Amino acid sequence: MLEIFYKNKGQLVTTNELSALDNLGYDDILWIDLLSPSGEEKRGIESYLNTTLQSRAQAEEIESSSRYSESETTIFINTNFLIPGPDNYSMEAVSFILCEGIIVSIRHVPLRSFTDVQRRLVINYKSMPTGYHILIGVLENRIDLDADMIELMSKEIALFSKKVGHGGEMGEEFILDINQLQENTMLVRENIVDKQRMISSILKSDKFPRDVYAKLNVLIKDVNSLINHTNFSFERLEYMQNTVLGLINLEQNRIMKIFTFVSLLFMPPTVIASIYGMNVDLPIMGGMVDFALIMLVMMISVVTVSILFKRKKMLK
Repeated sequence: MLEIFYKNKGQLVTTNELSALDNLGYDDILWIDLLSPSGEEKRGIESYLNTTLQSRAQAEEIESSSRYSESETTIFINTNFLIPGPDNYSMEAVSFILCEGIIVSIRHVPLRSFTDVQRRLVINYKSMPTGYHILIGVLENRIDLDADMIELMSKEIALFSKKVGHGGEMGEEFILDINQLQENTMLVRENIVDKQRMISSILKSDKFPRDVYAKLNVLIKDVNSLINHTNFSFERLEYMQNTVLGLINLEQNRIMKIFTFVSLLFMPPTVIASIYGMNVDLPIMGGMVDFALIMLVMMISVVTVSILFKRKKMLK
């Protein structure tokens, strides 16, 4: 799908017709947004801007250290946008091409950042007069959404921590949930670091309008604070996981202590019963009195072992 945002007599107009480019100059167009574009749409944009658009596979294969590049007339930017799901998060590759002041975005899923910026652009396009300003607007919106996402994760971590503090049920499922939170936190951090690299590359460029650099400096500070926040969240999850494993080990040790105590408790009676179960002549063998005496000795041995355990404080 193709959407072109261009100026016409002081108004911002949008169109989905590729043929509209035939009557538009570079100064007229602000943004060309491609959502899962067809081959014809990509070829039409390439011909109009005299450049090459990357495919989705190419954008995904580019190394994180090579996601920003410049030529004499064009800037190529590839980044990932994080998409939250019910249980886990996923990364979606997005490409930006800046040429002749026009921004071309290529994506394959609907993204809230784009929708919000397009709404703002339609209301007041003069606040984003070039493609460079639109890119900064998208980044601002995306970083705000990432901050909201990190805040929600922090609240979820706090709930898990509260459950641990109150001694709630902590089994295999609970540990797996913590592990999934750790995976999500790492993805969020990777996503934020990707934005940090991109903004740092833009700050080194001399192609952007001077008035955007103040916003970029604010954005880089926001990104750094988000990275610190995600690091703290990951450390908190790691500490929580160690605490849960420690509590599980303590519970297992308590259970093993009980089994050990029961085994030792009945060991003397078992020895006595084994001796008097032998097929040989033994003392005090002949009647009910002898049987009662043997049972008394067994009970005394059980009580003696119990007292020894309590005095040694081995039952706590």
